[in-house]
Amino acid sequence: MIRHTQTVSINFTGGIVSPGQLLTILDIAAAARVTQVKFGLRQQLLIEVPGKYRDQFEEDCARQQIVFHAYGIAPNITSSYPAAGIFISDSWLSEGIYKDVFALFDYTPALKVNICDSKQTFTPFFSGHINWIAAGAAHYWHLFIRFPKSSRLFAWPELVYTNNIGQLSQCIESIVYQRPSISNDELYTLVKSKLEYTCRPVTTELELPPFHLPYYEGFNRHENHYWLGIYRRDEEFPLAFLQNVCRICLETRTGQLYATSWKSLIIRNIAPEHRRLWDYILGKYGINVRHAANELNWHVEDNSEDALIIKRHIIRHFDNADVRTYGLCFSIRINPGNNCFGSIVINRQESVNKSRLKGHQRFDILYTQDFNPNSGTLLPYRTGVAKEHLGPYITSLCREFYENSAVTDPLQNYVAGQQTVISTTQPEKEVHQCSRCLTVYDESIGDPSQGIVPGTSFHELPEQYCCSLCEAPLSDFTPVTATSLGWLAGTQD
Repeated sequence: MIRHTQTVSINFTGGIVSPGQLLTILDIAAAARVTQVKFGLRQQLLIEVPGKYRDQFEEDCARQQIVFHAYGIAPNITSSYPAAGIFISDSWLSEGIYKDVFALFDYTPALKVNICDSKQTFTPFFSGHINWIAAGAAHYWHLFIRFPKSSRLFAWPELVYTNNIGQLSQCIESIVYQRPSISNDELYTLVKSKLEYTCRPVTTELELPPFHLPYYEGFNRHENHYWLGIYRRDEEFPLAFLQNVCRICLETRTGQLYATSWKSLIIRNIAPEHRRLWDYILGKYGINVRHAANELNWHVEDNSEDALIIKRHIIRHFDNADVRTYGLCFSIRINPGNNCFGSIVINRQESVNKSRLKGHQRFDILYTQDFNPNSGTLLPYRTGVAKEHLGPYITSLCREFYENSAVTDPLQNYVAGQQTVISTTQPEKEVHQCSRCLTVYDESIGDPSQGIVPGTSFHELPEQYCCSLCEAPLSDFTPVTATSLGWLAGTQD
């Protein structure tokens, strides 16, 4: 018998939740026969409630004043708060200021709101619709608006004072939610006519740090305490394990838990004498806390087993080929329209024939401009790729990232005791693109699906070679430079 379930979302504003509140939620879920829960990309808790116990779940939540929503209805306010103090230092944006900002939102946002420190790369900056990024001047913020169902990003021409973040967000949402196609200038003029707020002109453009994902798992020493990061390969956290986590926190007076944008959980301020409790509970439930870094740097759609299958497939290839992925992160987009955050994006093509078997599905491989995951510009690397070829292609793209990451070679010659810097110039790379479907043939990759090995130049291809996607002949391919292949990210949430 099929057991129908419904996914509900419980928002933890900014990704923080008290152990007592989480334990109450978990106890309610356990009474509804839930055994596993997940954390979402927006730092919220996801629970699949069996239909048979839905009414009981609703009644218990109402009794305990727990607010939940059907998944996707009310997005959580995300923040870089979980990174404060462990991945971020020397910033005016303290934990107390984060909480002050959260308290300014006295309404439930219908659009996604991000609140981030500009000195971190742990939490995506622009994955929200209303994105607040701390400025250099204390208590002032940059504002970037990403319009719904669009990749259009509007940089607000003013820095906004902290106390006005909530009311300005609500004002902007009320306009943008009703008029998503409104122009930047019209939106700015309309907001200024409706609301007075403290601001100052933007005199210096925002400079974000180069992307680097800190290792966010396992036991880590910080000053006189430890913090513990927990990641789950299948994204599922055993409910009984989390209940015990909450009980240990309550017993040891650990006041907060932190859900991250990487679907993981962080526990901070663990005293050295309490570490044995955590070692015991991790061992009791068989929770591994030392996964490879090339498995932790993935953004995968919530509740998508298809995406997890692709992720596992590529990671196996990474492990076998011993691929370095430091400085990169990856995203898998299965459902069209979903937002993605990644230096390299794997996008499943929409099948024209809806009855097409999963084994025949094709994927596009794209990468962001300068491999910056916060960029809104996606460049095509390879289209129409079969699942079994994703690993080799993405590996080649990773190598290209490292080859192009510096204009000069930092290696030095030591001749007669003198140091000489070796200077190299990167030539403009040429590829060939199908004029019908825009598939790109790159000789450094070849075309394994047709037996063409890497290193085969376009002019060495056999006469009968055709496009791997639309089967166009060689004559339909034209030479283009790789940097000219600009493709603005399509419709997003």
